[in-house]
Amino acid sequence: MKLSVIIPVYNEKNTLEKIVDLVRSVDGIEKEIIIVDDGSTDGSVDLIKDIGKRYSDIKIVIKGENRGKGHTLKVGFKESTGDYVIIQDADLEYDPQDYKKLLRALEEDKVDVVYGSRFSGNYEKMSTLHYFGNKLLTLLTNLFYGVMLTDMETCYKLIPGDFVRSLNIKSDRFDFEPEITAKILKSGLKIREVPISYSGRAFSEGKKITWRDGFKAVYTLIKFRFFS
Repeated sequence: MKLSVIIPVYNEKNTLEKIVDLVRSVDGIEKEIIIVDDGSTDGSVDLIKDIGKRYSDIKIVIKGENRGKGHTLKVGFKESTGDYVIIQDADLEYDPQDYKKLLRALEEDKVDVVYGSRFSGNYEKMSTLHYFGNKLLTLLTNLFYGVMLTDMETCYKLIPGDFVRSLNIKSDRFDFEPEITAKILKSGLKIREVPISYSGRAFSEGKKITWRDGFKAVYTLIKFRFFS
């Protein structure tokens, strides 16, 4: 089984090289790494190009224009060839060694999709706003879609490659998360959660999602449950 790791980048020069090293260090997994830059202005593009020169097996896509995380992931999915796809944010909030936990659950439990749950694992440095925002969005997902998830907004979503490449994803920004979850559940695929580790970062460290994105996520959950 080959795993496609999509790394969306927007102004992440301080952590990008480290996360690439961490992803590459995950052993025992056949994987392809795809880095997609979303119009960075902090020097990330030069760093990405340098990484591409050093590692010929890493796919590089430079968009040139900032269109948002959802749009960046759509580009990455199109470039992927793996049996399964996972998203890896370019910061250091998530530990790539947890890929093994998700893949193990996929094999042992014979499920379709595996989510890494921060709230059933070890999480730290999550702001109160993000904690309650995540909890509310997960609660609404459970109510609207009849499931029992603990962390809908998690970055670590292990999804079949053919399925994700077939989707017409409409969300260009952080509303990607509720849209992809809605489409997984409405398609009949079963989601299994496993505990993962998480160490959040502050806005001063580059955190980009805000409370405004939470309102957009609620709208997206409602739209794809009742009107799409």
